[in-house]
Amino acid sequence: MIFQPMTEIPTGTVTFLFTDVQGSTKLWERNPEAMSRALSRHDELVRNTVETHGGFVFKTVGDAFYVAFSTATEAVAAALDVQRVLLSEEWEETGPLRVRMALRTGEAEERGRDYFGPNLNRVARLLSAAHGGQVLLSLSTKESVGDKLPPGAKLRDLGQRRLKDLTGPEHVFQIATPDTLSSFPPLKTLDARLNNLPTQPTPFVGREREVAEISHLLRRADVRLLTLTGTGGTGKTRLGLQSAADLIDEFEDGVFFVALARPAPPRYHVPHLH
Repeated sequence: MIFQPMTEIPTGTVTFLFTDVQGSTKLWERNPEAMSRALSRHDELVRNTVETHGGFVFKTVGDAFYVAFSTATEAVAAALDVQRVLLSEEWEETGPLRVRMALRTGEAEERGRDYFGPNLNRVARLLSAAHGGQVLLSLSTKESVGDKLPPGAKLRDLGQRRLKDLTGPEHVFQIATPDTLSSFPPLKTLDARLNNLPTQPTPFVGREREVAEISHLLRRADVRLLTLTGTGGTGKTRLGLQSAADLIDEFEDGVFFVALARPAPPRYHVPHLH
């Protein structure tokens, strides 16, 4: 985790740009030395480009960048410029690095030169729906940019999509220019796979470690059944639902929720006799 040494960071209404490299795990496994060199160059290109547009890099995790901007216009311009410089770079042994990006505009709590709140969770989920080279915008960012798109940029309306945080659907847009990639497979959202996962009233926050552990166990070939235990009201069902949503792309036949709770006894109306 790396923090950018700046004296001022965006506050109030902020546009967040999240990025990460598609397929980086396989690239590391195939040629770790080449990937180390490529990722060092990637980090330099991304950081220099977003900072040129006034972006504040408040966190990096592995090959992922989390950047905050005071304006949505600069955030969108930075995202497209990053895609351009990555496309023009010679990547040698690794082949082209394809970076997916997501932008969302909204309020967030700034604390200790970091940001917290539901908007951070939503932009992370939007990022997980994208493909390498793709730039996705939330409706909030699209509205904040208005008609001030970068020259040559066009928006494609991808409609209302269910992200993997299981809250309400997100209206998603894709932005591209003639010199960036524009054709991609369908978004990796809940709509792309069969499922009956119910919409949840609140975002899923603060249990990433448990979800990661569950996902690790369910990926094992020798695990056919996994039971979550605990006292009532501790969020076992919500934890299971989020884990299922995160893993949905790994099961071609989809994921399904079956409630096994004991049904409440029926209520009978006994009429009064006169």
